[in-house]
Amino acid sequence: MQRDELAAWLRLTLTPGVGNGAARRLLAAFGLPQNIFAQGERAWQSCVTTAQARALARVPEELESLTERTWQWLLDGRAPAQPAHGIVTLGDDAYPPALLATEDPPLLLYLLGAPQFVQGGAPFAPQHSLAMVGSRNPTAQGADHARQFARALREAGLCIVSGLALGIDAAAHEGALIDPPDGAAPATIAIVGTGLDRVYPRANKELAHRIARHGLLVSEYPLGTPPLPANFPKRNRIISGLSQGTLVVEAALASGSLITARLAAEQGREVFAIPGSIHAPQSRGCHALIRQGAKLVESAQDVLEELRWHAPAAAIPAQQPASEEPLAPSYQCVLDALGFDPLGLDALVARTGLDAATLQVRLLELELEGRVARLPGGLFQRTGQA
Repeated sequence: MQRDELAAWLRLTLTPGVGNGAARRLLAAFGLPQNIFAQGERAWQSCVTTAQARALARVPEELESLTERTWQWLLDGRAPAQPAHGIVTLGDDAYPPALLATEDPPLLLYLLGAPQFVQGGAPFAPQHSLAMVGSRNPTAQGADHARQFARALREAGLCIVSGLALGIDAAAHEGALIDPPDGAAPATIAIVGTGLDRVYPRANKELAHRIARHGLLVSEYPLGTPPLPANFPKRNRIISGLSQGTLVVEAALASGSLITARLAAEQGREVFAIPGSIHAPQSRGCHALIRQGAKLVESAQDVLEELRWHAPAAAIPAQQPASEEPLAPSYQCVLDALGFDPLGLDALVARTGLDAATLQVRLLELELEGRVARLPGGLFQRTGQA
């Protein structure tokens, strides 16, 4: 991409009142953005409203500075031994066909990641991709599910797509990055709601750097775009649009993950959900999806079979095997009493018959071994390793 071509694309996306739909009509009528801006208001009015045509005639004040900033960003991405920077435009060979076929494909996609995925020339998102989304405040069990499912599905050959949010998104990216392959496809793709020159949330900065080494970060937003609330629901259509299906791990009834699931269904993609405790608020969104027709899954194999995907190599189990060293009976009885739902200390005292001090010691040791997780509100829950 040349600098003048970049400036024309940026002008098209920056023009107020001209959304993706109007821009696509202009592109269909006149070709590349340079050709669009070579026309006049009368020609534009064959595709857009009078107000939109007048807006197109005005050069956005920030165009020159943003063009220079973006052009320098692209040049910086050519440095050796660094993540590459790139831009894919609607109609480029590198634009993923699955996303192009959706109702509202972005005009521009900014890429940051491993050079073979940014500069390879082929579509940057592999055909076999799965979105994984869920609560920003998951239970310990939910986060463990996300990591283990992501690892199993990635080892089966699927690219894991998520949104770099706290909670389930981050756990899914982390699972996909366990022993990442040096193959022709990214291990994981993060669709973000800011410009790629910043990381949000800041707590995921190190994770974002790891994704950039073994996968891709993708945004439709210009450099410098802050984390505006409206951007995150909007980017969900890209998460679902790049993927064959969407797996919801944990979600409350008001979760943004349900937006992604709805978009996936509207795009003709599969929707999967992991059931959870009937007492956990984070499971109610998944249960609602299952009632609406989402596929209930208990293992990574359930997803692979539904997608009719034959793994090139055997995938690991969705759950980590329990420790081979058996627990002493005095500790096993605590796990047995805990069951698989979150439980408070008083209820555990009643179930085990132990005094609170003894029970707290045993719970602490089980927590240190990774068999029990401490939840907000003084609750405890078994992990996938218990």
